[in-house]
Amino acid sequence: MTPERKARLTYVLDNRQPDLAVVMENINDPHNIFAIMRTCDAIGVQDIYIVNTPIKRHRKFGKASSTSATKWVTRHEFDDLDTCLSVVRSRYNKLYASYLGESSYGLYDMDMTESVALVFGNEREGITDEMLAKCDGTFLIPQVGMIRSLNVSVACAVTLYEAMRQRMSKGLYGNSRMATANRKNLADDWGMYE
Repeated sequence: MTPERKARLTYVLDNRQPDLAVVMENINDPHNIFAIMRTCDAIGVQDIYIVNTPIKRHRKFGKASSTSATKWVTRHEFDDLDTCLSVVRSRYNKLYASYLGESSYGLYDMDMTESVALVFGNEREGITDEMLAKCDGTFLIPQVGMIRSLNVSVACAVTLYEAMRQRMSKGLYGNSRMATANRKNLADDWGMYE
């Protein structure tokens, strides 16, 4: 491994956000799944939870540009919502869902510097009622056009970049906040010590 490559991987590890995650519920379009993964990598989100959407069926898209991110993020796949949320709840303090509801917070009114998992739902139906009932709150992205929603991968990107902005202003990037064992495991997976 070249020194430049090792330096890049170290930089990526130093900026991972161990207390920020994405949960995808019933996302159908593989392009959306892979676009979300790419955004997660760009923002420093390591852990992605996929519920009721087995990614195995999307392996045929392995040559698409966005799938390159699958090597750099950790996917946790579940067929059961309760099992997924049990794991998520054990790792993150809050669970917020993107949802077009009257009681939803505006995205810019949320504090995303705390330990939080962000939920994004199906392209047509959004999140399920079951998921909604288990969230600590919901948020929406302010919009002024006729169409009230964004593509799920775009909504995730907008949300994560706001999280990044907030976290950067609090100094949460660049200081290697990941647990030593997790950092070493990722470094091994990425071939840093070969």
